[in-house]
Amino acid sequence: MGYLRAPQAAATVNSLAIIYQDPYLVAINKPSGLLVHRSKIDRHETRFALQMLRDQLGQHVFPVHRLDKPTSGVLLFALSSEIARQVSQAFANNQVSKSYLAIVRGWCAEQGTIDYALKEQLDKMTDKLSRSDKPAQTAVTHFKRLATVELPFAVDKYPQSRYSLVEAKPITGRKHQLRRHFKHIAHPIIGDAKHGKGSHNRFFQSQFDCHRLLLACTSLSIPHPISGEMVKLDAPLATDFQSVIAQLGWSSPIN
Repeated sequence: MGYLRAPQAAATVNSLAIIYQDPYLVAINKPSGLLVHRSKIDRHETRFALQMLRDQLGQHVFPVHRLDKPTSGVLLFALSSEIARQVSQAFANNQVSKSYLAIVRGWCAEQGTIDYALKEQLDKMTDKLSRSDKPAQTAVTHFKRLATVELPFAVDKYPQSRYSLVEAKPITGRKHQLRRHFKHIAHPIIGDAKHGKGSHNRFFQSQFDCHRLLLACTSLSIPHPISGEMVKLDAPLATDFQSVIAQLGWSSPIN
């Protein structure tokens, strides 16, 4: 059984870029800074991917996974509650593969695996019913370095500053996993206000006019809930992310 991919639809102020759609699923290229759904943590926010897509399609949509607010890229929804249940089960059974691009501080290893269990992070307002005494959960991330650069700026304690473009493939799906894992190996993601380093974040803001987390989900593959065939969803990098890559002298890994 085959399904047609929707052509890449350009986003507007009041619409989202749809990268895939069939009678059961729809995927968007979520911009950085957009919440997936309403949250008590960001009471001031008035725009949410869930409501925007519902209004755009004229029907209910059901989120099956999430991206952090500052992360951009592939975000998948189901078009019925039953399909949402099936797809969520595929995520739980590790049948879904995801690929991310990130710019990190320093020159990380050419490739590697971060196998570092993560304690569940609780939000005081939204996770009131979660147990704070739960043991750390297994968390595994594979990564590959795609490019490096050394800049003649003393951002930290060295006269030069080094950065890497990295492809990351999380095997598990823990909260803030990539951001916490790259911090753990001393290569925090640029633009990460919580787990990164402020001096490097400010440098990218002033030098490259970059005011976002440089992390994007560029690809997601999942077995289709009806046909069982693998569906690969690809999202182009946002213009602001592409601009930083170009200014650092790197060739875009995604065309």
